[in-house]
Formats: sequence, C-alpha cells, structure tokens
Amino acid sequence: MCKNLLFVSFGIWVVLSGLSGCQKMVEQSPAFDLDEAIGLAMEEASGGVGLQAYILPESDDFASIPQDPRNPINVAKVDLGKKLFHETRLGIRPKYTEGMYTYSCASCHHVEAGFQAGIQQGIGEGGLGFGYTGEKRIANPMYPTDSLDVQPVRSPSALNIAYQTNVLWNGQFGATHVNEGTESRWTDGTPIAVNKLGYEGTETQAIAGLTVHRMDLDQGLIFSTVYKEYFDHAFAEVDSVDRYSKENAGLAIAAYERTLLANHSPFQRWLKGEKRAMSDFEKRGALLFFGEANCVSCHNGPALNSMEFYALGMRDMEGPGTYGGASSQNPANLGRGGFTGKPEDNFKFKVPQLYNLKDSPFYGHGGTFHSVREIVEYKNRAVSENQNVPASQLAPGFIPLHLTDAQINQITGFLERSLYDPHLDRYVPVRIPSGFCFPNNDESSRHDMGCN
Repeated sequence: MCKNLLFVSFGIWVVLSGLSGCQKMVEQSPAFDLDEAIGLAMEEASGGVGLQAYILPESDDFASIPQDPRNPINVAKVDLGKKLFHETRLGIRPKYTEGMYTYSCASCHHVEAGFQAGIQQGIGEGGLGFGYTGEKRIANPMYPTDSLDVQPVRSPSALNIAYQTNVLWNGQFGATHVNEGTESRWTDGTPIAVNKLGYEGTETQAIAGLTVHRMDLDQGLIFSTVYKEYFDHAFAEVDSVDRYSKENAGLAIAAYERTLLANHSPFQRWLKGEKRAMSDFEKRGALLFFGEANCVSCHNGPALNSMEFYALGMRDMEGPGTYGGASSQNPANLGRGGFTGKPEDNFKFKVPQLYNLKDSPFYGHGGTFHSVREIVEYKNRAVSENQNVPASQLAPGFIPLHLTDAQINQITGFLERSLYDPHLDRYVPVRIPSGFCFPNNDESSRHDMGCN
C-alpha cells in the first residue's frame, strides 16, 4: 500500500510525496490537481518552506537579493555596473593593437545568449563578429591561438549569480563559504590571489576578471564622460583619491550582476499565483523535476542550483571550434580538484543554475551537449562518457532514472519553457558612456549588430 499519501478536500484527490507507483495512482484520480501536487512536492524538497523557497526577488528589491555585506547593493552602484559590464572601452590593455576597445565583460556573458557566450567557447579579446545571438563569433586570424582570450571550460551564465557564494565551475573565486580553508591555494601573482581581498565570489571574479581580460579604467574615460558622476554617486563614502579604481569598478559590476534575475519566467509567475503561466505539459515536467526524477536533489533553491560539486563524467571541452587552452590535459578539467589540489575533488564541477538554458545551446563544463533534451537523456541513462573520470569519482546520485520518452519530454518542456525569462533585455543599457558599440566593438561585430 502506498505510503505518505495526503488526503484533502473531502478526500476526492490524492497527492504523492515520493514513490513513482504512488504518483501513477495519484494521476489517475479524476480530481487530480497538478498545482497542488507540485506545491506539495516542493514543500517536501524545501524542507517545509514551500513555494516561497523558490521565488526570485524583484531586481530592485535589494534587501531580498543575496549580497556581499562588504558590497551593499544600491541604485547608483547597479547603474554604474550595468554600464561598465558592457563597456568596450575598458579593453585598453590588449595583447595586440587590433584588440583595443573591441571587447567587454558582456562579450562572453551577453543578453542574447542568456548572459552566456552563445558559442561553445567564449572569446573576449581576439574575437571577431557576433551574428544574432553571438553564434557567429570566431577567432581573429591575426591572433596566434595561444593569444586568444578564451577559457578551457564553458563560460558559465551570469544569470542568477546572486545565489552563488563562490563562482566558476570549480568555485575558485570567493574568500568565504566553501573556500574557507583553501587559503594555501590563493597563490600570489595569479587571479585567485584576489580572494585575499576577502570578498564573496561574484565580487572577487568581477575584480579579477578585469585584470585577467586586460581591462582597466583610463582616466580620460572617467573624467571626460558621465562615469565620474556615476562613480561619485556609487562610492560617495570613498575618498576621491581612491574612488575611481579597478576594485570599485569590479564591485559595481558585481552589484549589477546580482540583479540579473530571471524573475519574469512562467515558473516564477506560477509561484506567485498565476497558475495558468505554465501549461499542464510543463507542470507534469515540474512534478517530475521535484518528485520522481528527483532533479531537485541537486538543483534546489530560487536559482535551482547549489554550491555542491559533482562528477557526472561529461566530456571536456576539445575538438573542432575550440581554441588554445581547451584540452584534456588542462588542469581546469579536474574541476574542483584543479583548485583545491585534493584528489577526492577531481572531476567534480559546481551545480549550475537552470534558467534560460535554451538561449545558448551548449551544456556541461565542456559545452559538449547541444540541447536541453540531450543532457536530460544523459542524466537519465547515467553512463559516463569521459574515460578520464574514474567510476569511484562519479556522484552517488548519478544512476539511471528509468524515465520514459514522454517523461523526458515533460522535464525538457519545464526546463526550456517554464524557466525561460523572455525579457532579459531590461538589464541592458541603451547606450554606454563611451559611445562605443557593445558587447563587442570589432568591425565585424559592428556590422552584424548594425552599430556604428
């Protein structure tokens, strides 16, 4: 007899609390209510909190957005960060003069790709072109391969980054939370040394990224544009001698990034009471996600992510369409272990957020999956495809789910449609103070974007 059944509303319907056999019996009930079933599954998954545990705050509700106590969010700081994040004139220290003023933070995290790159391996300096969603960006043939500004793993989304205390696939950035005790790995002269400033991950990455990608503030930009006014408002408490700094620029960028929340998606609207925001097909996917398929065991909370690291045996980034740095020999392919130096952490990567996935059709740390359904199928089969990953390292939860094709379609529908915010352009400035084109400012990109 099925356990954990909850009888409500005069006993005319029953809702499951976990067992797949119970779920099938429940769904055959003539008065089965999908909304109630999902709500009960979410209540269990959230430890009794319920729907509230999954609601993303409004982007101007700063008090409700997770933030670094040393970098409180305010309107002036967010406005400054929005401009700096897209500012191509920050690219003032390129390896080659052809790259001067041609790239920005948004080159690899732009709105058209859901704040991802739109290609398997994002290209900052040394990239040419844009296309429509970043899909046409290629390497500048004038650049030697080892001089391209690329990463050996897929550029993660900046969307919902407020719900990550430590960032990147290996979690290396951030002095707090999961990185407490890793101080010996914060090697001077490397980007990770920025952890010594004591900030959380978003702030640390934003500050470090400016140096890593050879970006900086030039005084002409500050004092000949409205940037001076923006800095004066955002950092009024900082002495003017120290106000216009790379560190403060990074803090402003991080404040802006924390407001990048997919709170207009159908699932978020459903959570707030708009029960028709999701179709029944998507709701069945949600019920599987929070119930029988148990996706929520890893993907939990408002951003459906976590600060846990798991090995799922996915392929590393290599092959056609990738450039220098992407190979099976790169330490980045060790995931968390490449940062901590602990063998037990090898091949384990951070659990990513799940909103606006279909904007950039590359998934996994290597970007080797090309559709949401493909990666759902992979997790359903639970057969490692990376021969470098020992079976002993694979996550205990990486086991076959035995889902049917119909159930895979339903979960895919929930992920692609219900978790899709169609209005992310609200986070993009109409123009930037330099007057340059963005997210890229090379000639090919300007042509693609119709920007002069």
